[in-house]
Amino acid sequence: MAQKARKDRAKSNAAALTNLHIGTLIINTLFVLFSLFFKRRSTLLYVIFSIPSFVSEYILERSGRPKYDPSTKALLTAGEDLSAPGLTEYLFDVIWVTWASVVLVILFGNWGWLLWSVLPAYGAVKGYSLLGAARGMAGLQQQQPDNAAPVAGNRKQRRAA
Repeated sequence: MAQKARKDRAKSNAAALTNLHIGTLIINTLFVLFSLFFKRRSTLLYVIFSIPSFVSEYILERSGRPKYDPSTKALLTAGEDLSAPGLTEYLFDVIWVTWASVVLVILFGNWGWLLWSVLPAYGAVKGYSLLGAARGMAGLQQQQPDNAAPVAGNRKQRRAA
């Protein structure tokens, strides 16, 4: 049963990565073609704001791509779960917000890059909430009483306590 779960994760990861690469290819090709043939957009801003998206895509590719044995074609690793919450989710958010920013730049000019400012703000909010949760957990551990002395007696008495 575990082998089936690994195979399912490998299939879903491969499909997600393929869709991600196709989307990146389409969005970036549209930007380059639009910038070359219609209206000039800032290539420097494009490169600066696209680097985090490309790095995120590379990280997702390296960690999520299933690996197969070249000779037997057997599944070696299914890759990390790309539908997992947390950092993986944030990496996808970086890519999607960058895509949306590129589309806004194509449609409305270089002001579309302002949407990209949402990413650092979102990261700061998530980091602050994570820090607050860690402080809360540390505070709860300090407040637990130490009067939980072990109950003496036989097994029945310990279970009853």
